[in-house]
Amino acid sequence: MPSFDLDTDLSEDRAFRLVTNGHVSLYWRHEVLDDTTTWLADHAYQLVRLDAAVWSTEADFHRHIRVALHFPDYYGDNLDAFNDCMRDVATYTYGADRNATGTVLVFTGYDAFTRHETHAAQVILDIIADQSRQAMLFGHRLMCLVQSNDPDIHFEPVGATPVDWNPAEQLADARRG
Repeated sequence: MPSFDLDTDLSEDRAFRLVTNGHVSLYWRHEVLDDTTTWLADHAYQLVRLDAAVWSTEADFHRHIRVALHFPDYYGDNLDAFNDCMRDVATYTYGADRNATGTVLVFTGYDAFTRHETHAAQVILDIIADQSRQAMLFGHRLMCLVQSNDPDIHFEPVGATPVDWNPAEQLADARRG
């Protein structure tokens, strides 16, 4: 089953527009993120929201993601284990609802976590992008929306794809007010 239907008008499909340029998108303004998540919720996407601003260590991330995605008790609290478990999320083993249109991880305040754990923050997004691409092979729309209070935040490419700003805030002037 394809992730998106070629016979459907996708011009107004926000999820399609988001994943066209990669599975991880940046957001600065909360109202733009809220507008997007409202649209996704209205279209039966499963939203998994996490406040990354409270993560000051990689261990904090693992503690929260474990609960949010219902990882098994044997989850190893490291990035390799996260990759393994995200593979299971991609294939609906746990953490994702087959009856939902797709699964959307929403990280707010990610810039705070990035300041504390720069390398881990990058690798986490890379893992999500990679597993999201794998999920598409099974018709599972898996994506990540990353809100930052720093309008100049930048990440190296993830899943061999750059992390771009969402369409509404792509231009720097749109993030300035």
